[in-house]
Amino acid sequence: MTDTKLPARAPLVPPHGIGWAIFALAVGGFAIGTGEFSMMGLLPSVAGNLHVSVPDAGKLISFYALGVVVGAPLITVLCARMPRRRLLMAMMGLYVIGNLLSALSHDFATIALFRFVSGLPHGAYFGCAALVGASMVEMGKRAQAVGRVMLGLTTATLIGAPLAAWCGQMIDWHLAYAFVALIAAITIGLLAIFLPPIEAAEGASPLTELGALTRIQVWLALATAAVGFGGLFAVYSYLAPALINSTRMAPTLVPLVLVVLGLGMAVGNTIGATLADRNLRMSIVGFIVWNGLASLLFVWTLPAWWAVTIDAFLIGFGVALAPALQTRLMDVAADAQALAASLNHSAFNIANGLGAAFAGAAITAGYGWSSPGWVGACLAVGGLAIFMVSLAIERIRPASAVTPARAPESVAA
Repeated sequence: MTDTKLPARAPLVPPHGIGWAIFALAVGGFAIGTGEFSMMGLLPSVAGNLHVSVPDAGKLISFYALGVVVGAPLITVLCARMPRRRLLMAMMGLYVIGNLLSALSHDFATIALFRFVSGLPHGAYFGCAALVGASMVEMGKRAQAVGRVMLGLTTATLIGAPLAAWCGQMIDWHLAYAFVALIAAITIGLLAIFLPPIEAAEGASPLTELGALTRIQVWLALATAAVGFGGLFAVYSYLAPALINSTRMAPTLVPLVLVVLGLGMAVGNTIGATLADRNLRMSIVGFIVWNGLASLLFVWTLPAWWAVTIDAFLIGFGVALAPALQTRLMDVAADAQALAASLNHSAFNIANGLGAAFAGAAITAGYGWSSPGWVGACLAVGGLAIFMVSLAIERIRPASAVTPARAPESVAA
């Protein structure tokens, strides 16, 4: 089956060009990505500073993910009528507050609370940014536009998260979150300059957005992301301590491996967005399988640092699934675009939380530092099974599976 084509509409035209507008949105993604992924590289430092085990420190990843899961639908529904530029700036403001408070906290309970607060604006920002980015291009290039917006997130794994890990080892891990707050504050200014005043889509309302929750295909797409993406996070969450404890790598070298993983994410995001525009369904299937195999490879590569480094690139490449699933949600959400787009990031962070929790449980149970690879492979199989069910339903009920979406946001008069 070929992917359903949505009706043409006039692209949004930013005042200083699409490039600068995408750049502003991507810088916000860089701030959020650094805030989200830095904890993976900081786990050994945080655990030592707080006097807890590494798996216990890993729960801070789950607290952030829980904030995303709660905040994305709640904020999106409550702010359904808010002008888009104002919403994006407000989300960055909340991100500044959450990360500044994280930087000033010194006990586990307080840090857990403020990691939760930091996660609240994550999904609403990315959901809105993805829709605004897609509204600037032709319908056939939506995944590529989403991919360029998400490039800030993947660049964070290439530069921001490794820099935060180095900062935590050499100076103080609290400074990493102060850095995140600074980038978020800069983003507010960039959004004010490079985005036009964008009104919410015509007819947008909390009730309309909640309509997404009545669609089986929306739930299946979200479940595919929540389970199928878990493998990437299962391995990524414990990559740093696994390298230190299993390969005996010096902690100062761990950020270099994180850079390789980030490079894989940057490459995967770009290639994945292009392939998703060509064949959306096959891209989703292929990238879920890729995630499963890359996770499984971790089991056998871990004893050798050079082999793990190669696999880190392959694991990072699996983020190619993100723009494909984001576009899939745009196709199945009908007139509840904003909620569906933000819920996609809730799903990714459920994957983040599940992957970290299951991998941490496996390590705690004594299965070793390679066990996150088995966890990741199992989660990928589960995600693929869910997507196969989605495609089966779509073949039976093609008219109700993918419905033309309403036109994205428009520039205010």
